[in-house]
Amino acid sequence: MERQGGPVTSEALSRAMDTNPVVIRRTLAGLRDEGYVRSEKGHGGGWTLACDLSDVTLRGVYNALGSPTLLAIGNRSKSPDCLVEQAVNNALDEAFHDAQELLLTRFGEVTLDVMSADLRDRLAAIGKHRETEHVHGS
Repeated sequence: MERQGGPVTSEALSRAMDTNPVVIRRTLAGLRDEGYVRSEKGHGGGWTLACDLSDVTLRGVYNALGSPTLLAIGNRSKSPDCLVEQAVNNALDEAFHDAQELLLTRFGEVTLDVMSADLRDRLAAIGKHRETEHVHGS
């Protein structure tokens, strides 16, 4: 959205991300509720940024999206009868909790403006590489 220079529709975003526009609208609704984006209805409408990217952290986005599950692994059973499984679960619960806290702390340190700058640099490098490729390929 930062690079678009105007509103972007859910349909355009869904094509870019290869998903359904409804998924985009649901996602952006959470971001709108946090003040990160705004929507404009009607002809020429769509989604735009509502704040500076330096004010948005990955943690803020994570929270705006409802704090989805971060780790796809976990204990098989929350209340096993087996004492061995209980001991293993206890050890794993602490490890999973610590890993999630570390990840969320890091999310809080990464702002979207830093990610945007990284993307800009990568796009510039690809452009230069393609230009160099074109020059050397002729």
